Amino acid sequence: MVWQDAWDGYPASRNRVARGWVNARVRNPVVLTGDVHEHWAGELTLDARDPDSRRIGTELVCSSISSLGDGMEEDPETRPWLRLNPNLRFHNSQRGYVRTSITADALTADFRVLPYVTRRGAPAHTRATFVVEDRVRALHQTHGRPVP
Repeated sequence: MVWQDAWDGYPASRNRVARGWVNARVRNPVVLTGDVHEHWAGELTLDARDPDSRRIGTELVCSSISSLGDGMEEDPETRPWLRLNPNLRFHNSQRGYVRTSITADALTADFRVLPYVTRRGAPAHTRATFVVEDRVRALHQTHGRPVP
C-alpha cells in the first residue's frame, strides 16, 4: 500500500496486529475505520508490501459525511490509488458513510454516498456493496461498478 497516513506509515504496529490475528487464529478479521475522508475497501495481507502475500482479513474505510466539502467521483486514471495498491477493491472520494449488516454467515457493507453536502436535500445512494463471507478473507463486490 502506498500512503503514509495508512498502515504503511506504521509497519511495526501493522505487523504486530497482523501477526497477532494469525497467532490467535482469528478466523476472519474485518477492520472498520475512517478519518481519511475517502471510502476504501481492501484486502489485508500478512506482508503489506507483497500483494501476493497470505490474505489475513479485510478493511472497510468510511469517508466523512461532510468534512472537506462535496467530495467527488474520481477517475482511476487521475487518482491512481487502485493501480498503486493492488489490495484495494474500491476507492471513492464522495462524502457519505458505510452501512453494515452482520449475520452469522457474512458481513455486508454498503458504501452510501451523497452527490453534494454543501446544500440541503442531497439524495443518498449506494455506490458499492461488498460482502465478506464467514471464513473467507476476501471482498466480494455485489453492487456498483467493478474496479478497473
